[in-house]
Amino acid sequence: MRISTILFIALITCFSVSASEPQSKNSVKPIELTKATFLEKVFNYENNPEAWKYNGDKPAIVDFYATWCGPCRITSPILSDLAAEYGDDIYVYKIDVDKEPELARMFGVQSIPMFLFIPMNEQPQVAMGALPKKSFKEAIDNFLLKKDNQTEL
Repeated sequence: MRISTILFIALITCFSVSASEPQSKNSVKPIELTKATFLEKVFNYENNPEAWKYNGDKPAIVDFYATWCGPCRITSPILSDLAAEYGDDIYVYKIDVDKEPELARMFGVQSIPMFLFIPMNEQPQVAMGALPKKSFKEAIDNFLLKKDNQTEL
């Protein structure tokens, strides 16, 4: 009887903790892309090889990475934090270059991590290496979300 009481209390605690957690920006996580989902959500280079045309409805970061890469493992939790922090303002996509070599070739990935910053209605910009969180936030705020321009108006 005592074990069942403890299990009951533990079960109630688990349900009450999960029920009280807000389902807000903190639930947003990076999205793993395959070639098919990249063509659909980011850029369909097969149908439109001549010019860049972003398919998304909000700015994005695409992280080209590999599971064995040390610098990639450093930036992975930073990107997870940023996905949660910026919530519905941006997409954070991840592409494993070992699983998607065609996408890596298409974007000329020669060293990883490599990041593609995609603003709305502009050309994307590339950054390479393990960037600190501050650099990501500056790129998101200034390049992707244009927050510096909004405060000047």
